[in-house]
Amino acid sequence: MTYASDEFNYDESTPETAEEELDRPDLTEEALKRKARWYAVQVASGCEKRVKLNLEQRAKTLDVENRVLRIEIPQTPAIKLRKDGSRQNIDEKVFPGYVLVRMVMDDETWSVVKNTPHVINFVGAEQRRAVGRGRGHVRPMPLSMTEVERIFKRAEEQKPVVKVDMAPGDKILVLSGPFKDFEGEVIEVSPERSKLKALLSIFGRDTPVELEFNQVQKES
Repeated sequence: MTYASDEFNYDESTPETAEEELDRPDLTEEALKRKARWYAVQVASGCEKRVKLNLEQRAKTLDVENRVLRIEIPQTPAIKLRKDGSRQNIDEKVFPGYVLVRMVMDDETWSVVKNTPHVINFVGAEQRRAVGRGRGHVRPMPLSMTEVERIFKRAEEQKPVVKVDMAPGDKILVLSGPFKDFEGEVIEVSPERSKLKALLSIFGRDTPVELEFNQVQKES
């Protein structure tokens, strides 16, 4: 996942100033890019990819592609250990339930994003109602350049970690090695080493034994 330098180098003037400048007829594509900022958008759980695809299509159909420039789901590489011991390369979301949108904020682009199916709201500052107790309008707040750069660099530089559906207290069955067919209880999990420690009953005593992830199976 690679990002161009201009995506971290945008004009940090206030959103109101940026909106006023949109009315200028001589505003070039490069000027629009400089005005574009990254916003965090909260979406329904598990719908991040669906929102990304829908929003990309809506931006094209509603002719705002020059202002809704990019939709991303920051992810880091991970290795999922299957029950049979095999490994599967996967991408794990950095912020589940959120997508990041690089856009020029105005009434039209706000509406395009906000009305995309499964979008909940922009992340921002809630403005209280003048009267009543209901929730007020959320004013979208752009991410700073420093924050954007940190998020994407974290996604790019993160080394793959092993994900396994086991935790201390889980019951396991040993599938291979000298303790094959022994049953035990997990006491420690070390994803970075792809190993765990479990208490196995050996000669009538609970003995801690270190095992590889692919040597054990979680008992239901």
